[in-house]
Amino acid sequence: MNRYLTRIMAATLITGLAACGGLPSAEAGPAAPNAVTEWASIIQPSIHSANEPRPPGSAEVLHTIIHLAVYNAVVAIEGGYEPYKKPVQAPQGADLTAAVATAAYRAARGRVAPSQFAYLDEQYASYMKGIPAGRAKIDGIEVGEAAAAGILALREGDGFANPVDYQCSATPPPAGEFEPDGGCGTQPVDAKIAQVTPFTFNDPAQFRPDGPDALTSNKWVEDFNEVKDYGRADSSVRTKEQTDLVYFWSEHGYVHWNRNLINLAIARDLGVVDTARLFAMAHTAASDAAIAGFDAKYFFRVWRPRTAIPRAAEDGNPGTEPDPTWAPLLKVNHPEYPAGHAFFSTALTEAVAKFFGTDKVEWTIETSQAAVPQVVQTKRTYKSFKALMDDVDDARVWAGLHYRNSMRDGATIGSQVAKHVAKNYFGEIG
Repeated sequence: MNRYLTRIMAATLITGLAACGGLPSAEAGPAAPNAVTEWASIIQPSIHSANEPRPPGSAEVLHTIIHLAVYNAVVAIEGGYEPYKKPVQAPQGADLTAAVATAAYRAARGRVAPSQFAYLDEQYASYMKGIPAGRAKIDGIEVGEAAAAGILALREGDGFANPVDYQCSATPPPAGEFEPDGGCGTQPVDAKIAQVTPFTFNDPAQFRPDGPDALTSNKWVEDFNEVKDYGRADSSVRTKEQTDLVYFWSEHGYVHWNRNLINLAIARDLGVVDTARLFAMAHTAASDAAIAGFDAKYFFRVWRPRTAIPRAAEDGNPGTEPDPTWAPLLKVNHPEYPAGHAFFSTALTEAVAKFFGTDKVEWTIETSQAAVPQVVQTKRTYKSFKALMDDVDDARVWAGLHYRNSMRDGATIGSQVAKHVAKNYFGEIG
């Protein structure tokens, strides 16, 4: 599929999107994809697909590696912003589109599963046919190859491929400790992410929170009873609208946010440089928050409501009543604290806010009904990131996945990481 057909298809995704507040402002004329948004779409199925699924944290790390190559290729040609660690030299007149496509393609081919190589080869060959032959194209390809090689060299030995074997401390685990879905012989999700090298700091534990509320505390009782009432699969207190909100925010996190970042960039009619910088800030913050957050998850190893509520008689707190019939509306298979959607989504949205210079950015978020057939309302428009994250917080509690304290502490991690990324990376030159 050539890039012009890709543009037509991508344009159908953005009907009704609008944005306001902050800079840069959109220019007059119809919004359209650019090379960066196109390749963000192209590489996604090579990272995660229904046939070869990958957890959100792992998928986000891979996407970030690929996009940083794209970002470095863009700023090498266009200038204006600090490259990410490995600057690339670009001859004058190098074709920007060829550079973006080549950086994405080469970086993806260096890190995704070999089963995806044929798909990437086909996409790249088709896309490059739409770029006129000549010196500019050749130079653009060389810039893209250099950018990809530089990022791949930086990430060599980053721990992503290292196996991590999770072991329960006992069988069954004591009160308060996470038990994998399927029992202690089951490997939970993304245990390896906790030991992956971060992109913008050295120690995955740098942003580790103080830990969950004590099981004997009143705060634990309050959080326990809320998720017990609202998060039960057949809850009698959760409304239809609340249930729909749960499903709206239940799509695969990487796929969901990648789609909606693309939609936002197109709706704002961002140019290639601004899009590359926006995506670099957002994806890098999300990845580093995932690394920091999963470090905390597998350090504290906190049990989920699906275990805590049936076994409440073991928590030593008279304010919690066990219910052996209790089951959550949704299930995920990694420790509860801190909440993944909280640190992941907070980091990403706060990075976007840093890019635009305001929290007040109108953003229509879209969820795929094909991916989440239970969802009714597939689009929700938010006028601030605080309002968006308030919905995420409610959705994860009402899903029966998290306690409020876990959402708060997860958001703190995401916010700290986003501030760190914005302060130290992707800034203007001069």
